[in-house]
Amino acid sequence: MEYVSTRGGVRAVDFEGALLSGYAPDGGLFMPQRIPSLDRDTLRRWSSLSYPGLVKELCSLFIPAELVPRNALNEMIDRAFSRFRHKDVVHLSRLKDGLNILELWHGVTYAFKDLSLSCTGQFLQYFLEKKQKHVNILVGTSGDTGSSAIEGVRGQKNMDIFVLLPKGLCTQIQELQMTTVIEDNVHVFAAHGNSDEIDEPIKELFADVDFAGKYNLMSLNSINWSRIMVQIAHYFYAYFQCAPSLDPTLLPVVEMVVPTGGGGNTTAGCIAQKMGLPIQLVTVVNSNDIIHRTVQHGDFSLAENVKATLASAMDIQEPYNVERILWLLSGSDSHLIKTLMEQFNISKRLKLPEDLHRKLSETLGSCSASDEDIVGAMRRCWEENQYLLCPHSAVAAHYHYLRPHRACLHPKFSCFSFLSSIPRCCFAPASAAKFQDAVLRANLVPQIPPEITALTAMETRSTPLERGQDWAQVLRGQIEAVSQQW
Repeated sequence: MEYVSTRGGVRAVDFEGALLSGYAPDGGLFMPQRIPSLDRDTLRRWSSLSYPGLVKELCSLFIPAELVPRNALNEMIDRAFSRFRHKDVVHLSRLKDGLNILELWHGVTYAFKDLSLSCTGQFLQYFLEKKQKHVNILVGTSGDTGSSAIEGVRGQKNMDIFVLLPKGLCTQIQELQMTTVIEDNVHVFAAHGNSDEIDEPIKELFADVDFAGKYNLMSLNSINWSRIMVQIAHYFYAYFQCAPSLDPTLLPVVEMVVPTGGGGNTTAGCIAQKMGLPIQLVTVVNSNDIIHRTVQHGDFSLAENVKATLASAMDIQEPYNVERILWLLSGSDSHLIKTLMEQFNISKRLKLPEDLHRKLSETLGSCSASDEDIVGAMRRCWEENQYLLCPHSAVAAHYHYLRPHRACLHPKFSCFSFLSSIPRCCFAPASAAKFQDAVLRANLVPQIPPEITALTAMETRSTPLERGQDWAQVLRGQIEAVSQQW
């Protein structure tokens, strides 16, 4: 298994090469050269596996045993999930009106990114210890990625992590989960800008190939293939939990409703679908609706500004993983993707070619939700189920409440025509405990675990990045200073 850039300008790398990078040197994103295809017998065999068991099976398809022996891979994944609060790691709550909520937030920071980043941290340590190598990790966060990435690597001797957060645009809890981690290898920067603005200095440093190579820069944002790989397991686990049966002649379709910001989780769903999992995908967003406009109208263009919403982790205007989705749907046409993305990078506007837009709209449904919609879904879910949703999960629930179950013929699995309705699973990327303001806005009472309450009394540490400063230059200086110790 080798990995290629979506823009086709660099030689293929192995899993270790894809893991220890950010953007590919040509500006693209690494993807597997081929996507494994699974038959029905494999799906039936996997249907009884636990969530960790599915992660192990899927990772073994993308990480050759000669690179990481299967026993070592299994041990890393077991260690990664050892700190999760729920015995099943991921849990499905079955609520009224057919609302199935896939709780992906039982990790240390109460967010779905703990799942992929805990594994990625283990993979990193494995390769770095083997080669006695040190890396500098750059992460821009809209709220949850930073804390999950920090927890995945804190205290590790072979890596330093530099996290940029948008000051005042995360919730207080999200910010405290980052700034209260006092470790020698953790460096947090509070930037006076939005999520897209903090991505710019990170892109600039990765684009400086000499600097990135000299200081071993890598990313743990969802530009890193390892995160996408682990997230594929969400779809298999949800499918096996929700599918009514897996008899020899029938593969039922399950609809997956996925809140998204940067598009990483949606990319994982597209890959699961391409592997043969019979799912329909719906990507749901807040008022920052570039992905929704792209799916509906082929309009991959920035709005005038990023809107601050209750679902703050999704307040993103440039969902970089759309590039991966378009590459998949174009038949791995790296020349086309390079042309399209270069056009977008110059003008920040792109009209998809008609054929590519058709393939995208056949692969994905989409929906956007306003803050009013989010509050309404949170309130209804509580009234009907006494179940608190975070605002991001409420975006998915909003879609569910708008669109009752319906019959549908899946283009790839015509056997589904015998079913009367499609089971549906809504992904819940975070716990409501992290979003007290949104819970209060819905006139509900927050439920706050003691470990989150304790954050407010802890020491904090961060470096401010003011407007007018050269943020990239500040980062360069910090990275150079840290690296002198190695």
